[in-house]
Amino acid sequence: MSAGACRVQIGVQEAPLAPEALCKSLPVAGAVVTFIGNVRDFNAAAEVAALQLEYYPGMTQRSLQAIAEEAAARWSLCAAQVVHRVGRIAAGEAIVWVGVCAAHRGDAFAACEFIMDALKTRAPFWKKEYGPAGSTWVESRASDISRAARWRLP
Repeated sequence: MSAGACRVQIGVQEAPLAPEALCKSLPVAGAVVTFIGNVRDFNAAAEVAALQLEYYPGMTQRSLQAIAEEAAARWSLCAAQVVHRVGRIAAGEAIVWVGVCAAHRGDAFAACEFIMDALKTRAPFWKKEYGPAGSTWVESRASDISRAARWRLP
């Protein structure tokens, strides 16, 4: 299946995610893989109560679209969908939802993992954590950069 035959949808919103409704919006396929990322209540040694996620409208959506389209071009997908939250999000709340449909599980799992790795390193979001000790801007993690590097084409 070509990227043109794949239904690609992205969204950026302040409202809480509705994973069940998002799952129901995906087309029927042989394999459906979904991922929900939640705000952790810790980072390194610090407690996290909430995360403030800022973005640049237009630029962020284009980046998410390009990531999902790249997944559709690399794997045989029926659908690729990404919904990311912005604004203030409490620890434990969902921050991102990814859904991928394909005829076979290998393509679906690989595409979903690729999308998440790319989101962590290429999507233009700025994160600030809030905890008992105050607030801190979050920097890129070496482990995320390393995970994303494995998807580079030769």
